[in-house]
Amino acid sequence: MTRSVICTREDMPIYDTIRILSNRNITALPVVDADLRLVGLISEKDVLRILYEKEDRIDRTVADYMTRKVVSFDVNANLIDICDCLMEHPFRRVPITEHGRLVGVASTSDVIRAILKLKHQELSD
Repeated sequence: MTRSVICTREDMPIYDTIRILSNRNITALPVVDADLRLVGLISEKDVLRILYEKEDRIDRTVADYMTRKVVSFDVNANLIDICDCLMEHPFRRVPITEHGRLVGVASTSDVIRAILKLKHQELSD
């Protein structure tokens, strides 16, 4: 899991968030409130929808476009559950929370590394 996560807020202007995604080469940003509670996600697909619109939406915020129903896992979640989720859905990472607050993001490569580490320990025993 990556603990250093770039995130955004609901009230952030949408084009500022698009710039972060583009400049940092990020595919999605968790959306958090002032207490770092996960409230949504804004993805490249959301951005494509915005940029595809004919009207310029410069006055809009992240809240206008973000996905509110986000699949996330508790920091103590079972690795197999996270792996199953990533295999079943088209996304490549999931937010990790602790008491509802964002503490990290687990990507497919994080899960692969963790499984390899476990398999290596298994073979060593």
